Amino acid sequence: MIVDTHVHLDDERYRDDLDEVLHRAREGGIKRFIIPGADPKNLQRAIEIAQNNDDVYFAVGVHPYDIDAFDTQELQMYINHPKCVAVGECGLDYFRFEGTDEAKEREKERQKEVFIAQIELAKSHKKPLIVHIRDASRDSKEILLKYNAKVVGGVLHCYNADEELLSLANEGFYFGIGGVLTFSNAKKLLHAVPKIPYDKLLIETDGPYLTPTPHRGKRNEPLYTTFVAKKMSELLDISLEEIEKITSQNAYRLFDIS
Repeated sequence: MIVDTHVHLDDERYRDDLDEVLHRAREGGIKRFIIPGADPKNLQRAIEIAQNNDDVYFAVGVHPYDIDAFDTQELQMYINHPKCVAVGECGLDYFRFEGTDEAKEREKERQKEVFIAQIELAKSHKKPLIVHIRDASRDSKEILLKYNAKVVGGVLHCYNADEELLSLANEGFYFGIGGVLTFSNAKKLLHAVPKIPYDKLLIETDGPYLTPTPHRGKRNEPLYTTFVAKKMSELLDISLEEIEKITSQNAYRLFDIS
């Protein structure tokens, strides 16, 4: 049995067949699903899905690409909902920066401001963080440490294989591992994952993105966490059943679900 700790079920690409997607996943042994907050315009859809399905939960948060839509008051309206289990995905993403150096610096500072605001929101409501980091490991780690995010902990979603971040395991952070682990060019991740403490491993899809082998090029969905679990089992030389048990228990503990 597996918990998909990060899947965008509120994405338009699931709208026409969401019930079938969830049915396939449940039949395949996926027993819990967490929808991260990314773009606030999808929040109502995420809440609706969570309310209609006992095994689906959601988080409130704003992705670094959507910071212009960040509104603390809007997130506070839903953070105490009984199905809300986290704040995020929030964080830093420097991958798409364009324009002058001055413009890039302004964007960095704005991302940092919104990230810090969401850390404080999580702390004030005692919710773990779902953290997005891309091309920004050093700044992200510095902020998490400076603003005492270990009080609530969280998950480094789609862990980017930067070993500089591994020490955050000692600060209450888990590592979300998804379809990238199955990619033929994922050498850095294959090297880094065995260094993660077993009690800090989580499995995710990031569906509809990052579809694992052998389904690359198609829409990702929660059932495909089984390919991630299998690869993790082979890499760590642990039985598949034990991987499922470890990662599920970790998810229950971090997100306080049962």
